[in-house]
Amino acid sequence: MRVFTALALVFLGISAAACKEEGTIKVHSLKFNGVKAVAAGRLRDALATKQSSKIPWGKKAYFDRSRFDADLKRIQAFYADRGYPDARVTGFDVKLNDKQDQVDLTLNIVEGDPVKVAAIDFDGFDVIPPDHFAKLKKQIPLKVGQPRDRQLVVTSHEMAQNELKDHGYPYAKVSTQEDDGANGKEATVTFEADPGKIAHFGAVQIQGNKAVNDHVIGRELTFKPGDLYRRSIVQDSQRRLYGLELFQFANIEPLNPEQQPDDVPMKVTVAEGNHQRLNFGVGYGTEEKARIDSEYHHLNFLGGARSAGAHVRWSSLDRGVRLDFNQPYFFRPHFSLRGEGQQWYTYTPAYRSVVTGGKSTLTHRSSEKTSWAMSITSEHDSSSVTATALADPTLRNALIALGLNPDTGEQNGTLNAVGLDFQHSTADNLLNAHHGYQLALHTEQAGRILPGSFQYTAWSADGRHYLPIGDNITFASRLQLGNLRPFGDEEFNVPFAKRYFLGGATSIRGWGRYEVSPLSESGFPVGGDSMLAFSEELRARLHGNLGGVLFLDGGNVWAKSMGFVLSDLRYAIGPGLRYQTPIGPIRFDFGYQLNPIPGLQVDGKPQTRRWRVHFSIGQAF
Repeated sequence: MRVFTALALVFLGISAAACKEEGTIKVHSLKFNGVKAVAAGRLRDALATKQSSKIPWGKKAYFDRSRFDADLKRIQAFYADRGYPDARVTGFDVKLNDKQDQVDLTLNIVEGDPVKVAAIDFDGFDVIPPDHFAKLKKQIPLKVGQPRDRQLVVTSHEMAQNELKDHGYPYAKVSTQEDDGANGKEATVTFEADPGKIAHFGAVQIQGNKAVNDHVIGRELTFKPGDLYRRSIVQDSQRRLYGLELFQFANIEPLNPEQQPDDVPMKVTVAEGNHQRLNFGVGYGTEEKARIDSEYHHLNFLGGARSAGAHVRWSSLDRGVRLDFNQPYFFRPHFSLRGEGQQWYTYTPAYRSVVTGGKSTLTHRSSEKTSWAMSITSEHDSSSVTATALADPTLRNALIALGLNPDTGEQNGTLNAVGLDFQHSTADNLLNAHHGYQLALHTEQAGRILPGSFQYTAWSADGRHYLPIGDNITFASRLQLGNLRPFGDEEFNVPFAKRYFLGGATSIRGWGRYEVSPLSESGFPVGGDSMLAFSEELRARLHGNLGGVLFLDGGNVWAKSMGFVLSDLRYAIGPGLRYQTPIGPIRFDFGYQLNPIPGLQVDGKPQTRRWRVHFSIGQAF
């Protein structure tokens, strides 16, 4: 205690002499000793005293005596909320640098013994079906044997109350009772329910809409007067309104709930946004080089919440125009119909393709996480190889086998296909996921049901999984499979633009885009009919918005259908940096080839380096 008092006097003397209330000494570092039960990063985030960024141009934090004194109390409150009421700061260490313009702070903390949850009881929940009640008890975050975290108690309380509201009891109330036992360290948490009376949905009142009529809003509601009241249905309807992209604000709530009527009148409040949107963007990526994007969308086009738009893009890899039209309510609430038309040019090291045509897609969203879609595609595909490949006489037979004219290096034909897609996602964030998984399946049949120049069957699968490790680390995994089966095993029955290639910023990062595939006799990538790729990433938050990754990529493309050979994979490893922005992370990756492709030609020359650098926006997956 005497040492602690002496340190405190020295510390207060320093702060009084050199750290004015507004702060003149930078906090170089803020560290903790004795922190084991909680994440040090979360504890640091809860304090008003911050440490300065390690980046020269980053935000600087200055010491403030009053904030630091308050932080000593915040630490006790932080621990108490997490089940450690006896936690205390027993001392701190202060180190000024030689220039006396920055300080290193170290706090010594004794956490003490936690109050653990000895039992969790539920009273008055008999109105919930047994299987739903069992699921509730399993899903609440509060667990027996763990420290009594105050936030977990509150979350469990809300889940219990919401479960009652999801079974026809909109006026349900739940109270929480806690008994810490004789020794004050073994807590029994009891949730006591007062379900109230059962109720149904009543009349619906809509307000705030101007250009969007009541019918459009009403058809998005997945409940009607007389249905049993369910909170989840209210939430689903609200999500559907936001999904129209017509409203800046949408809220659905009971009207005058304090009166507790048997038929609950519902109030829908919306605030419309701008229905015409024009976006223009200029960017740069190591693969695309400079790129320009322009997009126009008209929401509520011709009324009925329909949308129509145009997208124009130019880059060294692809360019063209796409038009789209979407009918969000197609006879039933969960169905939508989308039409697309395009003229799109794609450029690779080995060939160029032009796609002109359209696609119609019927989508059914069975839940917030799951959807399936059926599509019909009708387009004209034109592909041509590079002049270098065409001038190589050793490629003549290969061009013929691929359906390309050996004299012109071109392939032209009509593609008519029927497709089926399935998607399911539990990921928490589409731009930068930290937990959950995503699954996408696709199958396509061309030339059988709808006649055309090309005849093939295709299928693909894309699975992604995100596993949090603590607060600042995520282990991300991805597996891709794809296969093309041309009719009669004749390669000319598959458009050249449909063939598989790997490499680039989103697959095997040791190679450039389209560089991993079977090679011609002269070393040019010519694509294949079967593909397998995987990626493993360890993503960590380093400081503030700055993050880092370590990755391992692998995979290959094989010439023949179902030609997968697991012993014949290409691998790449490397580090990367991420900087978080509102539109997703800015990404820099350095990929190194573990086993280069013998004979690979890049830009018409033999490959001379085993590494690639990628710069783009968004996670690799």
